[in-house]
Amino acid sequence: MANLIKPGDHSTQAADVQARLRALGIPVEDNAGWFGDSTTQAVRTFQQQRGILVDGIVGPSTWGELVGASRRLGDAILYLKQPPMRGDDVVLLQERLNALGFDAGRSDGIFGRATDSAVRAFQKEYGVAEDGMFGPRSHSALMGLRVDRQGTAAGLREELRRAERGGRGLGGAVVVIDPGHGGPDRGNPGTNGACEADLCWQLALQVAERLAAAGATARLTRTETEDPDNSERARRANQIGGEMFLSLHLNTYGEPTAEGSSTYYFSTSQAAQRLAEGIQGELVGLGLNNCRSHGRSYAVLKETRMPAVLIEPVFITNPDEAKRLHDREFLKALALAIVTGLERYYSDLT
Repeated sequence: MANLIKPGDHSTQAADVQARLRALGIPVEDNAGWFGDSTTQAVRTFQQQRGILVDGIVGPSTWGELVGASRRLGDAILYLKQPPMRGDDVVLLQERLNALGFDAGRSDGIFGRATDSAVRAFQKEYGVAEDGMFGPRSHSALMGLRVDRQGTAAGLREELRRAERGGRGLGGAVVVIDPGHGGPDRGNPGTNGACEADLCWQLALQVAERLAAAGATARLTRTETEDPDNSERARRANQIGGEMFLSLHLNTYGEPTAEGSSTYYFSTSQAAQRLAEGIQGELVGLGLNNCRSHGRSYAVLKETRMPAVLIEPVFITNPDEAKRLHDREFLKALALAIVTGLERYYSDLT
């Protein structure tokens, strides 16, 4: 999809969006092809359901989710390719393979190498042609099996990694830090002249300094002048091979009174949820309003292969909180809270 599909549009693309929303049971009352108020609300409802940015606009992320949501397991042959196949059919395949003991990785809807290996192992075990192509024969064999097991191999792997580090704290750990925005993307403007990209960069440096003091190694996903997209940030994190991934952003809202801290994790990762809640607790301990931890399907959370947390410690649109971001001591306090949350994540095992 080359262009945004947005309110006010009148096009065949808007009609396609409406048809997909209706097929998912989300009502749209606008005339076919007219992206009016009803379509906008329907898109927002869909975005909320999928755990992605809620803005009422169909950009690349929302379009990908719409297409993927319309796919049922068995509708198409699934296999490893580049770019990888994505969709709810892949999610169901991963869930069933994991439940049967075949390690398909996280149930993220992305048909990657782990899912390919799991499909081949399943085919070998159940006498289906071992070609990695999940087609009609493999589908019939898989759906005919009873599934009783709970949890996933990916979740077990996260727990084993956590247990291995238990008692050692952060010493020797590699933590990937992702400063939000960057380069030409300045992010959201603050009320005191600073922009989100610069403030996230400064916070990232403070977190890196605190990690170094704890004996860990911090690796950044970008330089100060770069603006990689979210999938590229996840790819770089995976290439680094860190144990944890922290994406740093600042929250925004139309009302300047909105305040507080929030953290986000990939919905199916129990390890990331615990980490997010631990960091959130430390941030709230600084006196910040508790906006809680939330499961989401953002690309930087879904496509990373390690527990990943997106952190929004304050609202840049709140004049008082934005002013505090210019205080170096406050940035140090935020960084300390984040790293303390990491340390406690591991110390819970001791």
